Amino acid sequence: MSSMCDCGRLQPYERCCGRWHGGAQPTAVEDLMRSRYSAFVRQDAEYLLRTWHPKTRPAAIDWVDDTQWLQLQVSHAEQNEQHGEVHFNAYFREQGVWQCLHERSRFVCADGVWYYLDGVADWQRIKPQRNAPCLCGSGRKGKQCCLR
Repeated sequence: MSSMCDCGRLQPYERCCGRWHGGAQPTAVEDLMRSRYSAFVRQDAEYLLRTWHPKTRPAAIDWVDDTQWLQLQVSHAEQNEQHGEVHFNAYFREQGVWQCLHERSRFVCADGVWYYLDGVADWQRIKPQRNAPCLCGSGRKGKQCCLR
């Protein structure tokens, strides 16, 4: 039985970001951004580096071992033939601290392939509400899930 995709779309991983991780090329910047989020969740450095533009690509990805990615919310995506932009919030817990990463990511298309170029990011500590839906997307209240 296949698991649901990490990117937040209600599809099995294999039919969603799994196809991009497997070698297919996203034609929409939102798909590329979602697949990169999913690669962060799965610590797939090879995919992240492959989809990063060579001008801004780091030599390696340094993982923080205890990062727990919880939820992705895309608020805006737009693109033309050569450039794209995606605004999103990614919620995560790292070293026991709950945070929200808000980023405006920029993408470029080169030879028909989309690449992540760079982003303007802002990290904020957050305090999840005990009676609100859990940030992990389980559908349970926070106090019955990750806040236990």
